[in-house]
Amino acid sequence: MNERDSYREPVTHRIPRGIVAEATARTVFTLTRHPPAPELADFVEYHWILRWDRRGKPPYEQRVLPNLSVHVTFFPGASGVHGPAHDVFSHRLTGRVQGLGVRFRPGTFRAFLGGPVRDIADRAVPLADVFGAAAVAAAESVRTADGDAQMVGAIDNLLMANPVGLSPAAQVAAEAVESIARDPEITRVARLCADTGLTTRSIQRLFAEHVGVAPKWAIRIYRLNDAAQRIVTEGDLDYAGLAVRLGYSDQSHFIRDFRTVTGQSPAEYARTARAAER
Repeated sequence: MNERDSYREPVTHRIPRGIVAEATARTVFTLTRHPPAPELADFVEYHWILRWDRRGKPPYEQRVLPNLSVHVTFFPGASGVHGPAHDVFSHRLTGRVQGLGVRFRPGTFRAFLGGPVRDIADRAVPLADVFGAAAVAAAESVRTADGDAQMVGAIDNLLMANPVGLSPAAQVAAEAVESIARDPEITRVARLCADTGLTTRSIQRLFAEHVGVAPKWAIRIYRLNDAAQRIVTEGDLDYAGLAVRLGYSDQSHFIRDFRTVTGQSPAEYARTARAAER
């Protein structure tokens, strides 16, 4: 991936990235991250730019673990608004491509969507459905741009063309997600309710409207992204001990959850990662 971040997130919480077989990915594509325009800071965590050149090489299938963000992508043949997901995302890399994605702060995209974020969970909708015809021109600007700054500028201008504000409810939703991200001890919805001062019913409605997934799933995503990272970086693990550290009552529950999110058991995920790195 040869990651050259020009952006260091000014946050103190975890942001799941979930690139599967990251060591191999570094050899396949380059990834840089860039801050949005100041006017967009309440909404956008960062822009991410990918470049790859597979000409004369076999296609490469890149998998990414699910996360809570809405991503708006500008890639040839793969542009769209992608809602928060429950499944691993997979993309086939072929040819020579450059493109940009916008990672939105969980809980804030409703202002752009104009409806509940749950309506786009687990699916992608065309750019024009959300941003109008100007999105097509912005995607072309990204494709033909000479550098990162030109790409980021084109998309910042698109997002700022019709100014929106962050509603009080959206701010509460975003802060609730950041509470989960900031505190690994939040492993139950009851703990999140205590942290936010909301009732279980209220937080469920808030997440459906603004985050797009249930609060229980949001907590699970952070726990299992942490688990995936530890499995890859720490080698042979005591899975029972890892389950306890992540707040699971037993190892079997942890393994079931991990398989639900990644499609593999922890041991299978570790073997896949090691094989890819070899």
